[in-house]
Amino acid sequence: MAKKGNRVQVILECTEHKTSGQSGTSRYITVKNKKNNPERLELRKLNPILKKSNCS
Repeated sequence: MAKKGNRVQVILECTEHKTSGQSGTSRYITVKNKKNNPERLELRKLNPILKKSNCS
């Protein structure tokens, strides 16, 4: 029997894109271990629409 994991799927949304007023959304899906990292996850990713990597 498989053990229930601590990994959860998280949706990251670009905050820069949200405030820019451009159409569309920039969302990324990743997984995190909620036992090892219980706090909020922030990553810097490249936003292909804004052509910069300030998104978190």
